[in-house]
Amino acid sequence: MSFLDLHILENSNILDCIRLQGRGVLMAQIKTTLKAQLFLLLSMLSLPLFAQQAALETSKAATVTMPREYRLDAVIEASRQATLSAQVSGRIESINFDVDDQVNKGDVIVRIRDTEYRARLQKASATLAEAQAGLDDANKEFKRVEGLYKDKVISKAGFDRASANLESAQARVAASRASVNEAQEQLENTVIRAPYSGIVIERHVEMGETTYIGQPIMSGYAIGELRINANVPQSIISAVREHRQATVLNDENQPSIKLSKLTVFPFADPTNHSFKVRLNLPDTASHLFPGMLVKVAFVTGDIQRLMIPASALVQRSEVVGVYLVDPQQQVSFRQVRTGASNRDQIEIIAGLDAGESVALDPVTAGIRLKAQWDAAK
Repeated sequence: MSFLDLHILENSNILDCIRLQGRGVLMAQIKTTLKAQLFLLLSMLSLPLFAQQAALETSKAATVTMPREYRLDAVIEASRQATLSAQVSGRIESINFDVDDQVNKGDVIVRIRDTEYRARLQKASATLAEAQAGLDDANKEFKRVEGLYKDKVISKAGFDRASANLESAQARVAASRASVNEAQEQLENTVIRAPYSGIVIERHVEMGETTYIGQPIMSGYAIGELRINANVPQSIISAVREHRQATVLNDENQPSIKLSKLTVFPFADPTNHSFKVRLNLPDTASHLFPGMLVKVAFVTGDIQRLMIPASALVQRSEVVGVYLVDPQQQVSFRQVRTGASNRDQIEIIAGLDAGESVALDPVTAGIRLKAQWDAAK
């Protein structure tokens, strides 16, 4: 017995009940129930028909002009990276930063014991004061002798001797002042400061260690100032010079970075005959760090590619294909070979022609195709 026959039988029983009881209120309730059941039955019977008539959402495979790219491995490096060295010798009194610490320009990184250098500065300052006093005396003596010489009270030899003493005093002051500047600079060098804001990547000394002049203290690089170095083959270097466009290809979690500021070195490496190309990264590339290996796609021209939406692609085990939809809404499955992807589009190398329609919802298209097979049986 079919589903419709059961409903008709049930409705006949309800009418018999109405005839037996004959109550007006009960008959009205039963009629309302009968209408609701009939409406539900008609809805269930019409649902498959509606599903069959619904049109699938499709997109046509189109030929698109896209940049021709040549992909290479490249290494990221810091644009500004430095190793701070000791300019004076002495024992390290404090180390204020370590690896992975961020520093600001002017921050004190390391302090070296400065007792000896303060004493040198005081000694040089005292020598300068003594030389300045001698200069004052020599200046006064010269003025006195100069007046006497004009009055012809003393000889030319006496005047020359006073002039020489004044010049000697001036030279001693100059030498003493230079010694003060030198001592002052040595004292300042006991405090090692960050030349620019950045991050520490290596520490070369320990607390209490005695440093020597030129010894590495700490290494770091400037945050947000990164660049890429790539070795480009000589066969495509002319095209790279002409277009000067490249893209850093990141993983799925990070968007690609388009670059237009390229520096092409004017000479080739004689060992591998490649040209070095430098690309400056924007400050927004915070997920990249020095030493990382990345893929860089250099634009070398234009190419025609057959593209479809990536959502239309179906992968079943090792088979990759799409569901084709003809003008009569008939569905068929076709295996394809894919190429490069571009955002939400993917290239079709083989298996499709331009203008053919593919289903954007593979799940619904698969159900439709199975229904077609069942109907054909």
